Amino acid sequence: MEVLDLFPRSILRGELKPDLLERLIAHSRSVLRQPEASPDASVKLAGQLSQQRELNPAQPAVEELCRTALLPGCERWIRHVIDRQPPQGRGPWTPGRYRLQLIDVWLNCQCAGDYNPTHTHGGSFSGVVFLQVPDQIRPDRFDGQLCFHGPEEWHIQSFRTGMAHYVMPEPGAFYVFPAWQPHSVAPFRGEGQRWSLAFNVLAVPQPSGPSAPSLSVQEPRRAAAAGNVSLSSERPRPSGF
Repeated sequence: MEVLDLFPRSILRGELKPDLLERLIAHSRSVLRQPEASPDASVKLAGQLSQQRELNPAQPAVEELCRTALLPGCERWIRHVIDRQPPQGRGPWTPGRYRLQLIDVWLNCQCAGDYNPTHTHGGSFSGVVFLQVPDQIRPDRFDGQLCFHGPEEWHIQSFRTGMAHYVMPEPGAFYVFPAWQPHSVAPFRGEGQRWSLAFNVLAVPQPSGPSAPSLSVQEPRRAAAAGNVSLSSERPRPSGF
């Protein structure tokens, strides 16, 4: 006899270079020191957090993050999943038929009692980068952990186990996942602040012929002008896959 675990969900995990992590922490510290200088992202997000501030993708550390980790992470996810499909079933996910475009990136500052309810994002891909984690957030408790939710509710009495996966936040770790993947962040107790970056990426269809660059961090605000991708259902969303 054997047991088949069907229909897995693919989540990409990566690690930032230590020097990039330090520069992102320093930039986040400066943003939180003068929060009024950065747009408030909380008005369009589900999170009930102390601070959520939009970041400028042209800022050197943020640009490097997107260029060297986030967009390549999305491309790595695509190739991992799509290259396992029959060639005729890959459709628009053939290299050269799409371009990955950063839509927005923002800083989350979570304090004791703050939380992010179960939600999804718009666009094609989303993800999180952990920057700073208080000592009391530990693997042996749910406090402050990121949770990925499966298609059914957690209900052990009916053996729907494994429908939630908790991720211990660690500074420098980042995760990339499809924008439709439900996720949440539990509150924590005690002192300190939990800092993370979140982002949205859109896969933009490309016409036939010579292909455009497959990864783009140039002029993300132009794409955002069509409607910054977020949980909000009141704002238009740019079209993509």
